[in-house]
Amino acid sequence: MIELKEGDKAPEFSGVNQDGKTLKLSDFKGKRLILYFYPKDNTPGCTAESCNLNENYDELTKHGFEVVGVSPDEIGKHQKFIAKYNLAFNLIADTEKEILEAYGAWGLKKLYGREYMGVIRTTFVISEDGIIEKIFKKVKTKDHTNQILTELNIQF
Repeated sequence: MIELKEGDKAPEFSGVNQDGKTLKLSDFKGKRLILYFYPKDNTPGCTAESCNLNENYDELTKHGFEVVGVSPDEIGKHQKFIAKYNLAFNLIADTEKEILEAYGAWGLKKLYGREYMGVIRTTFVISEDGIIEKIFKKVKTKDHTNQILTELNIQF
């Protein structure tokens, strides 16, 4: 499994969003990007994380951030998730897990003693020039915006 570190160049990615449009890392050059990886649309933790980022989206964009979520769900599930919670940002359908693997967000997980492959909830803050500024491996789903801004010393 790939282990990225803060200060590394973010891996280039190309994925399809909820509208079937291709998004690439290079599309965000000149902006800071919050790229968050989550397991599944419409599950409690993923909904809390996505809604927290969405509720604070204006604050994030005010500080120059764009937000993009990535999960292995298909486009149709993303469309329903966005409609249900009125999400203001893009979600990438990484059904082949290529972006997840490139960022080390796909790997072995344990639940109740059972091991399986799955999404490792992780958030990357990527600078305007494509460098990983911050990595969050212990995501506070209900307070993720505050967690990000506090770690980056940005007044919320």
